[in-house]
Amino acid sequence: MHPALLIPMFLVFGTALVWKGSSVLESAAESLSRLYRLPPTVHGALVVAVGSSFPEFSSTVLSTLLHGDFELGLSVVVGSAIFNILVIPAVSGFAGGGMRTGRDVVFKEGLFYFVSVAVLLLTFSLSVIYNPVEGVPLRGRMTRALGLIPVLLYVLYIFIQQQDVRDHRAEPEPASVRPLAEWAKLITSLALILAGVEALVRAAISLGDVLGTPSFIWGVTIIAAVTSLPDTFVSVRLARRDEGAVSLSNVLGSNIFDLLVALPAGVLIAGATTVNFGVAVPLMAALTLSTIVLFATMRTDLRLDNRESMLLLGTYALFLVWIVLESVGVTGLTAG
Repeated sequence: MHPALLIPMFLVFGTALVWKGSSVLESAAESLSRLYRLPPTVHGALVVAVGSSFPEFSSTVLSTLLHGDFELGLSVVVGSAIFNILVIPAVSGFAGGGMRTGRDVVFKEGLFYFVSVAVLLLTFSLSVIYNPVEGVPLRGRMTRALGLIPVLLYVLYIFIQQQDVRDHRAEPEPASVRPLAEWAKLITSLALILAGVEALVRAAISLGDVLGTPSFIWGVTIIAAVTSLPDTFVSVRLARRDEGAVSLSNVLGSNIFDLLVALPAGVLIAGATTVNFGVAVPLMAALTLSTIVLFATMRTDLRLDNRESMLLLGTYALFLVWIVLESVGVTGLTAG
């Protein structure tokens, strides 16, 4: 069968598996959070966020370990992060008729997220400065030691969340929740997502081969949007229940996990990989600008209204326009 004919099959099959796995994961994560009496913000920022970010985690590991394409994993993670902070809050705001944010989200999750972006960019810089690839400009080797830097920052994030859990007091969960059954559901959902993401990664690589474009172009757009479906479903449902702070905590927690754990995961498993600074910096710059837009809208009255939601969607549309211009060689900001 011609490779071009396999692409729609990979996309449909992968999307279906990710969607099914994500729905099972959300149910299991919610039950386990109630069982262990986690506060709502921790449930959104840690439990649901980590679970719904498993597609991005899988894409980084699979693209680096099986396909030797770290740029594809990087593009999926950054593209998903941009989708998360621009599209998901906007859609959730429309679904909930406006969405309240809360100071905890803006000043705790938000500030830690800014630090996460800075630390990841610092890690890329250290790779190029101290482990340059000879004869190839703007490329460096990210080793396991460098990959541990963002992971250690995530350990600090878990510690902060643990302190919130310790300070939180909740009613015990009724005995109807069966821990082993919920953990089994969680593991099954992760397996479904893993299989679906591998199909999506193969679709991105095939699209690049057939159309003669870099695979990261498709990773940062189509694959990133598909892998963000779990976060979208979770956040919209929370917004409809008037739990805007939890919804945004899920988005920011997912991005923190993506940047600090999902992205370095492929490096930690493979041992080392080459980082193309010419691709990484423009993508991280786009993520930073998108983050500034999000926090400017969230901070106003600590509420996201319909007009601000439109601003977020418009910013994402501009990002897609830039990616299209990159793919046809008009702008050429992603060097190398």
